[in-house]
Formats: sequence, C-alpha cells, structure tokens
Amino acid sequence: MENMIRKTALPLLLCAVSFLTSCTGEQFHVEGSIANAKDSLLYFEHNTLSGFQKLDSVKLDETGKFAFAGDKIDNPEFYRLRISGQIINIAIDSTETVNVKAAYPEMAYKYEVKGSYENEKIRELALKQIDLQSRCQTVYNESPAAADSLVKAMIADFKKDVTTNYIFKEPMKAYSYFALFQYIIVGRQAIPLFAPALDPADNKVFGAVATSWDTFYPNSERGQNLHNITIKGMQDQRIVEAKNQEIELEATEAGLIDLPLRDNKGNERHLTDLKGRVVLLNFHTFAAKGSPQYIMKMRELYAKYQARGFEIYMVSLDGNEHFWKESVASLPWINVYDNKDASIVYLSQAAVSPVIYLIDRENNVVKNPSQLQNLEAEIQALL
Repeated sequence: MENMIRKTALPLLLCAVSFLTSCTGEQFHVEGSIANAKDSLLYFEHNTLSGFQKLDSVKLDETGKFAFAGDKIDNPEFYRLRISGQIINIAIDSTETVNVKAAYPEMAYKYEVKGSYENEKIRELALKQIDLQSRCQTVYNESPAAADSLVKAMIADFKKDVTTNYIFKEPMKAYSYFALFQYIIVGRQAIPLFAPALDPADNKVFGAVATSWDTFYPNSERGQNLHNITIKGMQDQRIVEAKNQEIELEATEAGLIDLPLRDNKGNERHLTDLKGRVVLLNFHTFAAKGSPQYIMKMRELYAKYQARGFEIYMVSLDGNEHFWKESVASLPWINVYDNKDASIVYLSQAAVSPVIYLIDRENNVVKNPSQLQNLEAEIQALL
C-alpha cells in the first residue's frame, strides 16, 4: 500500500509514514469491500479544485476488502474510489467512518454506503445523474433531430428535482456542493447540469450554496470557489443582457445618468440627490475575493473625507440580496442594490468589480475607471 504523501490544496497533510498511522491521532476512514474485483487495483483519490490526486491504492484479493484513512479535516472534502472507469464519489467531513460495499464492474451504480448521511445523498444524486444520462443518450440515438429540445427538457426536470429536494433544502451540506458540479455525456459531449454562465437561475443556486458555506465553513477554499463562479456567471449574464437589449437611461441637465435604486432599508436613493457633494459611484460585489480588504480601504477614505462633503454611492452586484443586506448592515455610506437595468451598462463597460466613477459637486461624471490613476488624490482635487 502506497504512502499518502501529497499536500493538497486544503489543509489536508497526510502522514508520510505508514498510511494507517495518524500523526494527529484523529482520522477519517473509508473502508468496505468490492466483490468480483480480485487482482484489480483500487485507487483512493482526492478531488481537489485543481484536479484529481492519487492518495493511495491497493490490489484487491478475493475478499475485495479495503481500508483507507486520512487526517481529520475542518471542511467537507471530496474523494473517490476508482477501478478503471468505475467511480464511487465520497464526501468526508472531520473524522467520520464511511463503509462502502459494491460489486465490480458495476460499482458506479450498484453500491451501498453506510455510516454517512451525506454519502447516502451523494449516492442518490449519482444514480439520478446516471439515469438522466442514459435517457438522454437514448433520445440522442433514436431521435437525433429532436434530441436538443428533448434533452433540454429532461435536464430542466432533473434540475428542478435536485434544487427543490436537495440543494435548497440543505445548501450547507457537502452533497449540495457535489450536485452543483454534476454533468452528463451525450453524444460524446460533456454537458454541465448547472451552468451559471448560461442560466441566471443556476447562478442563484450557486449563490445560495456559497452564502450558506460562508456561514458554516467561513474562509474555506471551496466556499470562495463558489463565490468566484457565481460572480463570473453574474458578470457574463449581464454583459449578454447589455448587448441584447437597448437600455434607455435618462440623463440630467448636467449630463449625469441617474441611478434610482433602493437601499438596504427599502428607500429609493438617487445620485441626483447628492448634488453639492463629491461622490464615488462604486459598483461592487461583496462576494468577490478581496472584498473585506477593499471595504476597509473605502472605510478609511470615508472617515477621512466625509466631513468635507465626500459621499460613497455603492451599488451591489451580488446575486444574493440577503447576503448583500448582511454585508452592508454596518457600512456608513449609501448602499443600494442593483435591479439589473441601469447599472448593467456600467458593468458591461468594465466586466470587473469594483468599478469606480467620480462625480463632482455639480453632478458631472469627471472620472471613469480608465481615467483613475490615484483615487485619493483625485478625490482631494474635487473637494
């Protein structure tokens, strides 16, 4: 049995001595048996954000018994048992013991799992995925002309089931994260079942799980990955919308495009109401990586110049309104929520967050993102 010696992307450092000896004393265990697999090589692999890493392997005897272990982990992580192309996905949280019983060569869908609620749910999802792929492939083979529409309809039904009965019921669970990344292969083409860049509804599903993971697993790498996917999907969708529809914006006499948006208390706020102040118009995504550090810088600017007539009008581009309200609850400046009409134009111009414009005391936009060199110096010059 090979030693598990790789350091993975998350805090998972397995001892480089005997595989079954823990260097911390606390371990998780994955054990069981694979029938009809004598002399087969069973791999135990870690499904990291950067790909699969082989942790250990064992050549099975006539009993098919196996036992793998690893050090305790702080956040849910994903692994798999694999013989050739037959795969059983496993989620691990902390120091649990997962028992798997299967039979080769159909172990991917003919297996039992005990000792783990999460893995029972993952098994249900895996079977649903396999069934969907089989039905879609049959349609593709028998009715190629009508395959696209029929496959889309079947995928839509699958997603409705999974979001309602799994993800939205317990978005903090590892199986909900697992469900987000399921895919099927139809006609040799891989089709992701949830695609935030293509479907705004899918983006909301990712956002719901991301927000939940923030609460239960703060600062986890997988939670941040969910946010990054959500943000990218949101930006892609808004750019598409900006290109596909004409948006008429009313400009003031001074040339300012007004943004009548509601703040976190439900009040409608207008940029035009801020005439007489120097305004930093800021399109921001609180779920973005580095947002806490960015907000601290904005706090410093606001505390330094607010008394001299400086104001921040921050437009949230987050996909989850509840998450946004929690994020801005203690912020002293004007915080409004993007209603996906006017602000889409600004995001389509830059396709990044944050996006900043400076507005002078006469309500004129005097600096756009490409013109800003030294933000604080530009603010001082306008005060």
